[in-house]
Amino acid sequence: MTKTFYAILANSLVAALTNTFVWFAVTFWVFLQTQSVLATSVMAGVYIGTVAISGFFLGSLVDRYRKKTSMLLSSICSLIFYILAQIIFSSTSPSVFTDVSSIPLWIFIVLTLMGAIAGNIRIIALPTLVTLLIPEAERDKANGLVGTANGVSFLIASIFSGLAIGFLGIYWVLISAIVLTVAVILHLVTLPIPEQTIIHSEHHTQHIDIRGTIRAIALVPGLFGLIFFNCFNNFLGGVFMSLMDAYGLSLVSVQVWGILWGLLSLGFIVGGLIVAKRGLGESPLRTLFLANIVMWVIAAGFTVQASVVSLAIGMFIYLCLIPVVEAAEQTILQAVIPLERQGRVFGFAQSIEQAASPLTAFMIGPIAQFVFIPFMTTGAGVDLIGDWFGTGANRGIALLFTLTGLIGLMVTLLAMRSHAYRQLSAKYQEHGLTN
Repeated sequence: MTKTFYAILANSLVAALTNTFVWFAVTFWVFLQTQSVLATSVMAGVYIGTVAISGFFLGSLVDRYRKKTSMLLSSICSLIFYILAQIIFSSTSPSVFTDVSSIPLWIFIVLTLMGAIAGNIRIIALPTLVTLLIPEAERDKANGLVGTANGVSFLIASIFSGLAIGFLGIYWVLISAIVLTVAVILHLVTLPIPEQTIIHSEHHTQHIDIRGTIRAIALVPGLFGLIFFNCFNNFLGGVFMSLMDAYGLSLVSVQVWGILWGLLSLGFIVGGLIVAKRGLGESPLRTLFLANIVMWVIAAGFTVQASVVSLAIGMFIYLCLIPVVEAAEQTILQAVIPLERQGRVFGFAQSIEQAASPLTAFMIGPIAQFVFIPFMTTGAGVDLIGDWFGTGANRGIALLFTLTGLIGLMVTLLAMRSHAYRQLSAKYQEHGLTN
């Protein structure tokens, strides 16, 4: 692997750290200011929804321009949004931010989340740079390093976002984000990326070429099946994204929760390093599905009792497997999709896979608030399972997590027996034999 790749990876790590830091910190801060589960679930929905919609456009942008230009644009947009958010916060009375219906509060939320979402350009561009800079035989390991970098950024951001909100406040979170983003831009300007020409196989690259991207995906038997499988998994994953902070903060303080998330995110690093060291085996697709089976078994059981210990153990293993799943999908796409279309295909896959999560995020807050929480506090759930499952608001959220895990497990087992799974597995093996 080249020095250029490592330098780009380090630069992307700091950018991802900054954006994740802001995302976590704002989520913690809004919940503590408003004490509203609905607010955090809507935030998650806005975030994932924008990611889903933007993938189509951003993928075309990555293919149309040089990768370095795309990444610079990502950081510049983040910088602008963070500066605007800082202006809104500094010019508004603090009491306004305690009202969940406050317009300035939601303007502030949207600006900070848009700053984080702008980093999505880098997320799409980075796997195309793996294809550009890394020989095919080493790409699964390079993808593992990308997962490790994401884990490091998640770890550092988790620890410092909780501590920053607990001891310093949102003002210094934004100041830190602005400083780090400026540093990322200045460093990226100095990096030489050996991309001699902008690859344009068709005139469609100047547009959001959804039709052409669909044709490219359809040429690979079973690839749509993989994308829609991950879409459904993200539909279920939206439950955890929307409610995990509320559940965790019901067990421990915000400072402890931030530190705990930082320690748990070592799982991202461990999983990524294992892939970087050992690869994904002869069949990345089979590895992807086996990892999903383990993930959903854990998701069904790690909140059965209201214990921060079981939560921590379950989430650690769960997070170890996420880099494995992501690296497997990236390795498959890098192998079967031409480089000139990878930006659009990665963006398209991201949009489709994230499409269900906004619906989950918007729905799950009200469902938890008005169905599952009452069910386990004053409803029939208290008598049915309360003796061993526990009662209270956090047990309502826990019951929702358990049901989600069981559904995910059943869907994964069915998908492994599907025709699409066999088609894509055969296509990947065929590609390996011809290269």
